[in-house]
Amino acid sequence: MRNYEQSKMLRLLFTEGEKFGGKPLYEAIVEKCRELSIAGATVFRGIEGFGHTGEIHHSHLMAHDLPILVTIVDSPENLGRLLPVIEQMMDRGTIATSDVMSIRIRKKTVAAQNV
Repeated sequence: MRNYEQSKMLRLLFTEGEKFGGKPLYEAIVEKCRELSIAGATVFRGIEGFGHTGEIHHSHLMAHDLPILVTIVDSPENLGRLLPVIEQMMDRGTIATSDVMSIRIRKKTVAAQNV
């Protein structure tokens, strides 16, 4: 039987040039998620995109302007603790939240199955 959980998903959109504390913003966000015991975070680098300014973000020889998407899924309570922290870390970008159903899958490791 599957164990479905009511969860929240955060999607953070910004460009790879965004910084926080002297490091790329996406790295700082992932570190903050670990520090706050968030279930997990994944960072995606886009090929091209645009946001509210209408400016196209894509690969340049000299600039780091590719779109970044950070996806985080956890309980509403945990993301409620995280969201104000992330808002303080971001200077520009978009935060999207969604209600989702999550299924946590934990199978035996391959080594344990072969024993």
